[in-house]
Amino acid sequence: MKIRVIGGGLAGPEAALTAARLGCAVDLYELRAVVDGKPRLTPAHQTTDFGELVCSNSLKSETPNTAPWLLKQEMRRGGSALLRLADATAVPAGHALAVDRVEFSRRISEAIAAEPLIHVIREEVTSLEQDGDTACTIVATGPLTSDALSAEIERITGSGRLAFYDSISPIVDAESIDMERVYMAARWDKGTADYINCPMNRDEYERFLDALLAAEAAEAKEWEKLDYFEGCLPIEVLARRGRETLRFGPMKPVGLRDPRTGMTPWAVVQLRQENLRADSYNLVGFQNHLKFGEQAKVLRLIPGLENARFLRYGQIHRNTYIQAPLLLDETLRLKTRPSILFAGQLSGVEGYTESIATGLLAGIYAAAIAHGEEPVAAPRRSGLGSLVNYITHANPKDFQPANITFDLLEPLDEAERKKIRDKRERHRIECERALEAFDGWWAAIGMAAAAPSR
Repeated sequence: MKIRVIGGGLAGPEAALTAARLGCAVDLYELRAVVDGKPRLTPAHQTTDFGELVCSNSLKSETPNTAPWLLKQEMRRGGSALLRLADATAVPAGHALAVDRVEFSRRISEAIAAEPLIHVIREEVTSLEQDGDTACTIVATGPLTSDALSAEIERITGSGRLAFYDSISPIVDAESIDMERVYMAARWDKGTADYINCPMNRDEYERFLDALLAAEAAEAKEWEKLDYFEGCLPIEVLARRGRETLRFGPMKPVGLRDPRTGMTPWAVVQLRQENLRADSYNLVGFQNHLKFGEQAKVLRLIPGLENARFLRYGQIHRNTYIQAPLLLDETLRLKTRPSILFAGQLSGVEGYTESIATGLLAGIYAAAIAHGEEPVAAPRRSGLGSLVNYITHANPKDFQPANITFDLLEPLDEAERKKIRDKRERHRIECERALEAFDGWWAAIGMAAAAPSR
């Protein structure tokens, strides 16, 4: 029997490639397509390619014994196809894993095209009812799930969908950056000095802040209230919370001493390399919802960006997710319809790595179902298990999507916490325990032979 995967972002292709690796035939559906010579896109996408990254190009920290590192280590051990391609298309980003977004997407599309067990269907799915040849369906349509499919999900789940709004950071042409006014550095000198840092003194910061607060927002279109994800707030929203908020957020100068002066600036804007050619950079944490002309005026007040050419302005897009704590079990299946699984941001996780991670798990669980077996959930103690434990056990009343953090991991017991007071040492032990738990689960479900060697 075949598996139906709906969605060509990150979770969908990961699920499809994982299920195919485990010997399952997969129908992979994607709404974006070229129709009558014209691309059919979503409000946030610019191409019809699989795995297009619409916001940052970073898959977060690679510093050992951090929560994002742990999740990626488990995914590597599990043979994640997309993480392998991310590693292969990595661009310099200090201690983070960032990718050339165009090359990353191209390689995902190539991998899918090269897999004979995956059949790509470029059409909108509006029904989650299954035919007799389908073992299960993975819904991974992401934050821009179509209205028709959203209505179908509401019908199936009997629950209204929740939506917040997510923002996209601007990208500048590297040649337009005044390199005489900036410096290369990584925070606290961790990793290589791959970030361009635009330092501001106090007067420059105040002038920038005044312009930002006075800038005109883009039209709100069909919605009346913008309910942003707290972990990805637009800079103008942060600025309205207080004049120092940006200095303790995306413009935090701590650990970014200017090697030319030996001093720490009042504020810093960091730029991260976008692609392998290093001809474009994104403004880290500078997602916003301002009119394009307003963005240009405000952002050109940043030292080094006075003559910046913007390849992409900040934008806003809808982000839809289900009430996972009420609806999903620990194998990402609907409690009321166990032949339907959810993965990616639609399932209630936030972030690229987390979306790929749930795609990996959904592919493993779906393959078990297709082979007539009962899927075995990733252990609570692992990073993967902790992520799913959060979305399936959080308080439904105030549920918001989450990134992987140590807060989600199974904590050390009280005696261990008292004995080990150093936070870094506790995190090291928590990561070690998580990886041991993952390895034990991986061996127990007989997957070791199915994953590429590390």
